[in-house]
Amino acid sequence: MSTLDFQKNFDQLESLLFAFAMKLTRNKDRAKDLMQETAFRAFRHRTKFRQGTNFKAWVTTIMRNTFINNYRRKKTRNQVEAPVEDYTFAIESKTIDNGAQKQLMYQELMGLLNKLSDLYKVPFLMHFKGYQYQEIAEQLDIPMGTVKSRIFFARRKMKEMIKANYGPNFRRKRKKNR
Repeated sequence: MSTLDFQKNFDQLESLLFAFAMKLTRNKDRAKDLMQETAFRAFRHRTKFRQGTNFKAWVTTIMRNTFINNYRRKKTRNQVEAPVEDYTFAIESKTIDNGAQKQLMYQELMGLLNKLSDLYKVPFLMHFKGYQYQEIAEQLDIPMGTVKSRIFFARRKMKEMIKANYGPNFRRKRKKNR
């Protein structure tokens, strides 16, 4: 198909193609873009058009396939249609947790723990560091029941000191694993 024949046939179908583009995109600007892309693709592949076949069907098929391909491309891609400046709120509102609050809490709890006598503090710290009751008993050369009771009493005394320092309504925040 020659350039003149293509131009003549395409001009005759322009209003119909624009209506079809509007039906697909539901937006005037996108319909114009789709029309332009369809014209470009059809013109580029005009040599593949067979004389005697339906030009209208050929061009509308190109338009439909172009629309589908663009839709799929937009769906799989994260496209930002607004200027980057519109998204600065996302950057500005981010806070960075440097663990300072946890570190302060840990230091305060260690200060309270240091107020306990070594009788309770040593087994409690060993258990806190991951030692098993049997290992603590062997290290300190005391029965395992004594280790368990000293750890229990150390916890109880720590709870009492926390309530005394921070009030009776103080609770540790627990993460829910749901």
